[in-house]
Amino acid sequence: MTTAFNYIESAKRSIAMERDAINSLIDRLTDDFSKACELILNCKGRVVITGMGKSGHIGNKLAATLASTGTPAFFVHPGEASHGDMGMITREDVVIALSNSGETAEVTSLLPLLKRLSVPLISMTGNAASTLSSSAEAHLDTGVEEEACPLNLAPTSSTTTALVMGDALAIALLEARGFTAEDFAFSHPGGSLGRRLLLKVENIMHRGSVVPCVTPDASVSRSLLEMTSKGMGMTTVQDAEGELLGIFTDGDLRRAIDQGVNIQTASIADVMTRNARTVPSNMLAAEALKIMEDIKISALVVADEGKILGVLTTHDMLRAGVI
Repeated sequence: MTTAFNYIESAKRSIAMERDAINSLIDRLTDDFSKACELILNCKGRVVITGMGKSGHIGNKLAATLASTGTPAFFVHPGEASHGDMGMITREDVVIALSNSGETAEVTSLLPLLKRLSVPLISMTGNAASTLSSSAEAHLDTGVEEEACPLNLAPTSSTTTALVMGDALAIALLEARGFTAEDFAFSHPGGSLGRRLLLKVENIMHRGSVVPCVTPDASVSRSLLEMTSKGMGMTTVQDAEGELLGIFTDGDLRRAIDQGVNIQTASIADVMTRNARTVPSNMLAAEALKIMEDIKISALVVADEGKILGVLTTHDMLRAGVI
């Protein structure tokens, strides 16, 4: 009778090995990582990434991640580079070459050509003494003690560390550039992601007569009627010129009752929240959503220079696909 293979234990072992390989990267981050970032930030051209086999697949992903986070980049297959595609690389570019061994023939054969062009080279290998790493201005060590493959042959842990190192590089560059959500949106205009990121507050806010509004001398009961009729769980309080004086929400009502305020006789000015948080109409809806989540509110007043333009709610975000 044969014993059933334990697939779960195999998966746990692979995941644990790759997790440990990723953790080991932290101790191998050196000044070369900072130098690699500086080389890319100072690049007047584009970042050209190359790699063979599984390293090439990781390189393709790195190129896509860099391009979508503010660093113009593309992938060149090393085999094709030796047969004409070297013409895609200019003296203004920076090259990132991936090879776990650092000795991949198709990649190392490009080194003399890159030297002739005086193109800065960043290597990402598992061997700091390899031909590729020795030829690079900056070397990123992605070496692993053992692949997750039980034969220690199939690239698994090594491709995972290369992937994570590439992501770390892209994010460090993103932060150094001050790359914003709006910048990201312009690289992702299609589909739900583009819609979520490109929408501005003014595109989805309530405006005009549907915005709940009372004057500061209005009674609490009158304000509650306004809140109920407009269905936003709040009302703005504004003066005759449309200047925002405050807001009144369900939470303000509960606090007033807890404090013993006579809501039959009190005016809204007595119980409203002053200095309410507002957002400008040209803010990205995704940024407004983060504000709402951070301060745990379900509606925001949209105002420019104190003038009320509209109200934005979480329901608006949901309908627009921002959430």
